[in-house]
Amino acid sequence: MVSFEMNDMKKIGLGLTGFGVFFSFLGIIFFFDKGFLAMGNILFISGLMMTIGLKSTMQFFMKPKNYKGTISFGLGFLLVLIGWPVFGMILESYGFIVLFSGFWPTLAVFLQRIPVFGWIIQQPFVTSLVTRYRGRRVPV
Repeated sequence: MVSFEMNDMKKIGLGLTGFGVFFSFLGIIFFFDKGFLAMGNILFISGLMMTIGLKSTMQFFMKPKNYKGTISFGLGFLLVLIGWPVFGMILESYGFIVLFSGFWPTLAVFLQRIPVFGWIIQQPFVTSLVTRYRGRRVPV
C-alpha cells in the first residue's frame, strides 16, 4: 500500500484548494461576481500546485490527452479575468470535466464509503444508472 505523506506544504495546498472552491461557489451564488470567481480560480490553481507539486501540475496539464481541457480551462479563466464571467465559467466547467474525468471512479468509491450517502448510492436503482453510464473499466 502506498502511503501518502502529509507535510505542511500539502496541508496549505489543500486549504488553498478548498478556499478556491469556496470563493468560486460564492462567485456563482452572487450572480457570477467576477472578483470572487477570479479569486477562486487563482486559489484553486495555486492550491493544486502546492498539493501535488509544480512539476506534476505542469505534467498533468500538458499531457496530450488533456490539451482540450487545458485550453478550455485556460480560456475560461481569461474570460473571467477580462469581465465575461458567465461565458468563462461555462468554458471552465467544460475544461474541468474534461481534465478531471479520469478521477470520477475514484470519487465514486469515496462517496460509497460515506455513511448515509454511501447507503443511498448503493441502492439498486442508483447502481443500475451508474453502471449504465460508466465506461469500460480496465483491470490494473
